[in-house]
Amino acid sequence: MQIPETIQALGQAFLNGLTDALGDKLYAVYLFGAVAFPETEHTGDIDFQVILREPLNEEEHLLIEKLGNKLTEGFPPFGDKMDGHYLLLEDAGGTTQPVSQLKPYPIDDAWALHRAHLRAGRCIILYGPDPVQIYPDANWEQLAADLEEQLRYVEAHLEVYPAYCVLNLCRLMYSFENREVVISKTAAAEWAWELFPQRRALIDAARKWYAQQANVQDEMLMMSKIMGFYLFACERIRKKRRSEGASK
Repeated sequence: MQIPETIQALGQAFLNGLTDALGDKLYAVYLFGAVAFPETEHTGDIDFQVILREPLNEEEHLLIEKLGNKLTEGFPPFGDKMDGHYLLLEDAGGTTQPVSQLKPYPIDDAWALHRAHLRAGRCIILYGPDPVQIYPDANWEQLAADLEEQLRYVEAHLEVYPAYCVLNLCRLMYSFENREVVISKTAAAEWAWELFPQRRALIDAARKWYAQQANVQDEMLMMSKIMGFYLFACERIRKKRRSEGASK
């Protein structure tokens, strides 16, 4: 896929900074998420995973923090949108949700989903081997558990991030109905737009927000319709889950 020049430059600066800070501890660096899908025109966060041979020390923590500040200053508007985890190689090779080695030590609570995307090649390899050599495969039970966690996150943030929630609900419905999690929000929104004509205005408003083209009416529409869309999506997902349970 063609990588935008701004993302290429940001990725190279990120890799250079990590190499300087970590030396031989650095094993692999991947960008994934929206930037790894050719159909994506607008992105929010830039997801990444840094794989380490050994844990970070205090000096390395400080160097990585300085690197983050440098990227924020040098690569607007993307430099401050880097969002990811620093994982030990041994943890990246397991199925248990790993703890990031960088403070504040968050857990990757979408671990199965991230593995699926990385193994499917929906990533930009800045450094290191093919992700298939690192990450174990994920079965449907693991993927479904992560999708359910994503659904809970959406429920808690409907009024905080309505555009994100609209598009992620499209992706969640698609993933549950097709048992396919390697899809962008952009493609899932197009799928939902075609399938649910009555929801098109809401989906269009969310897409306009990501393109920074939304107006006050679009924002009001999302706020007034997001709960109904959430309930609609939940019902479709629950119906699909019930039918799967009945068929076992």
